[in-house]
Amino acid sequence: MTTHPLTRRHAFALAAAMLAAAPAVQAQSGTYPERPIRLLVGYSAGGGVDAMARLLTPRLSTLLGQQVVVENRAGAAGLIAGDLAAKAPADGYTLLLGDSSTLIAQYMQPKMSFDPIKSFVPVAGLFTLPLIVVAGNDFPAKTPQELVAALKARPGHYSFATSGVGTVQHLGFELFKGKTGTFVTHIPYRGAAQIVPDVISGQVPLGVVSATSALAQAKGGRLKALAVMSPVKLAGAEDVAPLAAAVPGFDAAPRVFLLAPAGTPDAVVERLGSAVRTVMAAPDLAQVAAQQGAVPAFEPPAELGRSLVQESQRWGQLIREQNIVAQ
Repeated sequence: MTTHPLTRRHAFALAAAMLAAAPAVQAQSGTYPERPIRLLVGYSAGGGVDAMARLLTPRLSTLLGQQVVVENRAGAAGLIAGDLAAKAPADGYTLLLGDSSTLIAQYMQPKMSFDPIKSFVPVAGLFTLPLIVVAGNDFPAKTPQELVAALKARPGHYSFATSGVGTVQHLGFELFKGKTGTFVTHIPYRGAAQIVPDVISGQVPLGVVSATSALAQAKGGRLKALAVMSPVKLAGAEDVAPLAAAVPGFDAAPRVFLLAPAGTPDAVVERLGSAVRTVMAAPDLAQVAAQQGAVPAFEPPAELGRSLVQESQRWGQLIREQNIVAQ
């Protein structure tokens, strides 16, 4: 019997559809993951974002039954790792540990090869990395309210140091300036290592640094921790008030989150998101994260997707209004 040509076309179309759907079917059948997963990190080993990867991956590996391997691809403020992740197969075996810098970069680097929103699907929100405004011991303020008063009393007199133009540290303080109507000169450093020593020595009156960099020196009495840039107090540093005490609703904490290439099957995203939720609910996680200067902040995929868009729009608006350009 001869097969009708239309039937053959249908057969070919059906076969093609089955091949295209194979990753999703495999994930839905519960076989994902079947091999190790690589987690791309856009920074060198030992930094804050990398530390979160090292905290997350052993626990994820246990839950998923496959190794989740950290792969550091440092450079270009995380854009090298982002480019690799965006171009990777959308099969759940290459993930990106993104952070707020990934969202900011699109406004500072016009020739980016990927879109931090459209090139990925959100998997889970993970942590915030609180920042603290520090000052030398002779600075005339001890609280967020006194900080605002001191800056308003002497417009343009003070300066603040951050780890670079367009960093969350920089943009967070610019946001604070805008909301308080204060004028403070920005001094960008090439990295954060020298900021605390220069604040202590009086080379610069104010700095914006990580919680881990600030608190040890503050507890030792070498500088003042004036305010945390997250909306709530930090565990172990309850005497440091949030800037929100002076600027209601203020929040400029960098965030760390998990992304997968756009087109990754829903079943894979759900599997990963469920595993991350379990990891983040571990009773000891907050204490371990605090030692790295981080606060657990789990968000499921849909919620993370909305908050990434909101954060991206907020930084974009600030960068345009302040005419901030890369240096």
